[in-house]
Amino acid sequence: MENLVKYIAQHLVEYGDELDVQAVEKDNEVVIEVRVKESDMGKIIGKKGRIAKDIRTIVKAATANETKKYIVEIIE
Repeated sequence: MENLVKYIAQHLVEYGDELDVQAVEKDNEVVIEVRVKESDMGKIIGKKGRIAKDIRTIVKAATANETKKYIVEIIE
């Protein structure tokens, strides 16, 4: 799932080389942390958070059959 989020984010941001995507496992959930350059925050979040919501929707759909809960967090 980490690779899917990274692939999507790379195509949205201008500075893909400064993109960092890490998965952190806690109990029964996996938190996917996305870190981008400050100037790319608007591109990854989108107007009114629509792009971020869409990324979360894609991850939720892709992990529907998984037992773990996947959460996407965008961090400055």
